[in-house]
Amino acid sequence: MSGVDGTDTPHRTPFPALFNFRDVGGLTGHDGRTVRRRRLYRSDSLHRIDETDRAAFTALGIRTVIDLRRPTEVTRDGRVPAYDGLAYRHIHPEHPDWAGIPYDPRESLSRWLADRYAALAETGTAGLAEAIGLIADSANAPVVVHCVAGKDRTGVVCALTLAVLGVADEDIAADYALSTEASARFSAWVAATSPAEAELPPPFLASPAEAMTLFLTELRAGYGTVEGYLHHAGVTDSQLAALPTHLLA
Repeated sequence: MSGVDGTDTPHRTPFPALFNFRDVGGLTGHDGRTVRRRRLYRSDSLHRIDETDRAAFTALGIRTVIDLRRPTEVTRDGRVPAYDGLAYRHIHPEHPDWAGIPYDPRESLSRWLADRYAALAETGTAGLAEAIGLIADSANAPVVVHCVAGKDRTGVVCALTLAVLGVADEDIAADYALSTEASARFSAWVAATSPAEAELPPPFLASPAEAMTLFLTELRAGYGTVEGYLHHAGVTDSQLAALPTHLLA
C-alpha cells in the first residue's frame, strides 16, 4: 500500500493539495457490522492531484471517480488526471446556485445548510440516485466521490449511503462535521497562495453536525425512511440491497 492506509489515518489526507480526502469506512452499521475501509472515499476537488501524488493515489486502488460538480466548475478547474484503469463519471445533481441565496449571519447556519441540502434532495433526485447506484455496484469499488469542497453535495451522498448501511445519524453527522477542519486548512491554503482572493463566507467553510442531523430527520419525516427517499429518487431495490453486501464487513 506504499504507506497510504485508511486504517492508520482515516481522517487525514495523504495528498498535500487536497484538504478533505478521507476514507468513509470504520463506522458501525447494521447488526454491529463495520463499514469497510478502502471501499468508499470522499474528497474535495481532485483536479489538484499532480504527478507527485500519483503513487499515493494509485496505491489506494481507486477504480471510479464520481464528480458531483457543476459543469461550469469542471470547466473552470479541470478534472482528475486520467490514470490507467480509472473510470470518471461526472454527475450533476440539479440544484440552485447557492451564490444566489444569501446567508444572514443572524440566522442559524445549521438551518440554512439543512435547507440547502433539502433543496438538493428535491431537485437533484436523478443525480443523487445515479451516484448511489454507482456506489452500490461492487465492480466500481473502490470509489471516491467529490465536489468542490467535499462537504455539501459529497456530504449528502455519503450521508444517504451511510444511512442505508445503518450508521447512526450522530455518527453520520460527526463524519460530516470533520469537513469543518478540512475547510479551515483549505482557507489557509487559499490565503497563502492567493492572498487577493476574497475570504469565503461561513456556509462554504463550516459543517456543523446539526445541519446533517436536521437534514436526515426532515428527510425521514417526508419519506418515512432514507430508503423511501432513495426509492422515490430512482434507486432500485437491488441497488439498496447491494450497498450493505459489499460495504459492510
